[in-house]
Amino acid sequence: MSELLEFDGKTFIHAETATLPEWPCVIQEPIYPTLTLKDDDIFLITDSLGNILGCRSLDDPGSLGLFCRDTRFLSRLELQIDGKLPILLSSNARRGFGLSVLCANPNLEKSNIKAERIGIAREIVLNGGLFEEITITNYSTEKANFELSLSFDADFLDLFEIRGWQRPQRGKLLRLKTDEHQQPESSNYQEPKEITLAYQGLDGSVTESRIQFLYSQPDLSKGNTAIWQIELESHQTLKVGYRVRLLSDGHPVSKVGIPMTLMQAKAAEAMEQQEWRQQVTQIRTDNKALNHAIEQAEQDIYLLRQSFGHGKVLSAGVPWFSTLFGRDSLIAAWQTLIFTPEIAKDTLLVLAEYQGKTFDEWREEEPGKILHEIRLGEMARCGEVPHTPYYGTIDATPLWLILYAQYYAWTGDRETIEKLWSNALAAMEWIDRNCKKTGYLSYVRRSPGGLVNQGWKDSGDCIVNAQGQQATGAITLCEVQGYVYAAKMQMSQIAKMMQRGDLSQQWLAQAQELKNRFNRDFWLPNLGYCALALDGEGKPVDSITSNPGHCLSAGILHPDKANSVAERLTAPDMFSGWGIRTLSSWSPAYNPMGYHIGSVWPHDNGMIALGLRSLGLNDQALEVAQGIIDMTLQQPYQRPPELFCGYERTEDNSPVRYPVACSPQAWATGTIFQLLQTMINIVPDVANNSVRIIDPILPESIHCLSLHNLKIGLTLLDLEFERSGTTTACRVANKRGNLRVVFEA
Repeated sequence: MSELLEFDGKTFIHAETATLPEWPCVIQEPIYPTLTLKDDDIFLITDSLGNILGCRSLDDPGSLGLFCRDTRFLSRLELQIDGKLPILLSSNARRGFGLSVLCANPNLEKSNIKAERIGIAREIVLNGGLFEEITITNYSTEKANFELSLSFDADFLDLFEIRGWQRPQRGKLLRLKTDEHQQPESSNYQEPKEITLAYQGLDGSVTESRIQFLYSQPDLSKGNTAIWQIELESHQTLKVGYRVRLLSDGHPVSKVGIPMTLMQAKAAEAMEQQEWRQQVTQIRTDNKALNHAIEQAEQDIYLLRQSFGHGKVLSAGVPWFSTLFGRDSLIAAWQTLIFTPEIAKDTLLVLAEYQGKTFDEWREEEPGKILHEIRLGEMARCGEVPHTPYYGTIDATPLWLILYAQYYAWTGDRETIEKLWSNALAAMEWIDRNCKKTGYLSYVRRSPGGLVNQGWKDSGDCIVNAQGQQATGAITLCEVQGYVYAAKMQMSQIAKMMQRGDLSQQWLAQAQELKNRFNRDFWLPNLGYCALALDGEGKPVDSITSNPGHCLSAGILHPDKANSVAERLTAPDMFSGWGIRTLSSWSPAYNPMGYHIGSVWPHDNGMIALGLRSLGLNDQALEVAQGIIDMTLQQPYQRPPELFCGYERTEDNSPVRYPVACSPQAWATGTIFQLLQTMINIVPDVANNSVRIIDPILPESIHCLSLHNLKIGLTLLDLEFERSGTTTACRVANKRGNLRVVFEA
């Protein structure tokens, strides 16, 4: 007798005791590229046909699927016509939350229908769940009879399992127990049929994907496959559809309410997006190709917003990092202040809610520390991974303080600053407590389930010396000290505003002392460069990397050293022509395909370009910016990836993609806005009711640039920039508010 599970008015049995008949999967040749959709906390990865194919090896779970809260709710979504895959004609996922596919039938021997006589239009939309409408049209001159099938399955794998983590055991797949002899009641209207896929986790929770069919109901089913026996007259059209509801213990998994129909889902998305677009800055140029990249960046920032607590924060990237990250969310919010400061506000508030409160070695939590990453899947719930949340990051805490100060500079929102003042003090206390031993902020892994490296370069092989050897012991990264310096300098001004003159003076003095020590301990006089880090013995890790580029805008380097670093960053072994590499091509450890040891990261280059600009090295800053923009314009949908390979740019090559790069990715997308800000050089100072525009300069690829609805404090600005030769002029086209606009050459 099989074990029964009574749940939510239904009876389930373990799937292994009730094998269902399977509908054969089809191997696609050639394999189509993948497309990604996202809506808040749900994302979908399909092939270009809109399918998630069922033919996979047992040891390769594949990365395609429908995901929410770090769980895969669909691992198969396969449309077939007479047991064959349709022929792809076109597909478009530019809207981000929706996918449109046009396809046709292959040659159907079984039904005696020649290829490309049946048109199939698929429309898939995400909004609190998944919706699909399939419109089938007979374009032949004769009646057509054929079979259309949709096969579903769900393995409910945790995202960590898909990324390769091995589990000693997992829960049980479930089947809905039904009375096989029960006949449906005869009626003109029947409740839509459903397919229910279910799983009981090790924590006892029951997770379900409920597929509810709309419009033309399936004629029959085989296992988890719905089948329509279609008969169409010449030029007759038929529509079939379904929606997928995602449930956990009978409750919706997504924080977005699910509507009834695809039309309602589209309308809800369009309304929310229109309202949001009215509140953000519109940036356009006279360069049409660049405008496409800007429009895509605007769209992706909207898509990457994800509900956490009472706010929406940018998730780090799809597919692997579609959750709240400390470092990534903070940097992306900082990059997009010129676009919308609301993201920064929500990021500060949400991360403050999760700020460390106790000492927990498993999660590497400490009082005042800002989290690294939070996960919500079964492995996190069962304590198999420490991400509930996990705090193994050395830089998120000073970055939170920098964003806190920058947010105030852009908005003058004293209410939020005062609300978060105790969090800011706790963050600074965490920094000071961890700097006591050496005077620097360092990391060493404490959790067996944590990260070995805890800066932004967090892969296991990236902290190498000039000989290509891995550094050991507690690691003191150069850019992290730059972040601490910048945080103390900027927080000194905030403390003065909060009438804490004692803290203002203390943080200012600490910053200056840190700067002096840093320039002594991290400088490599024989190389004229800054060390990547200090190792566990306090010795410089002397490889040439991109990390010191983050120190330029922080201001921690003395001017002569900063200029030397800047010059070295743009040398051929570092600058590929598309961007600055993470590691010099002269290093024994260099690998242009390595995650952090030779690849190029857009956000890294955005930070460096900002630093070059701060030094007055405008030509170098524009060269880096143009390289990243040129790379972006060659990407699908003009969307910058998380990273790309570090191969040299030549006249006849294109940027080489990194195979598993996230796209869209928050701080890669944010780089577009950061590079534009680097060009026009806007420096807000709402506390003094002013904004400075310092020596704006547009590259040769841009003649005109405009900003509409730019919000600084309570003032809305429309600014127009125009280049004439090597000079860029700016004028205020419209101003609603009393902010002073100051132009400086």
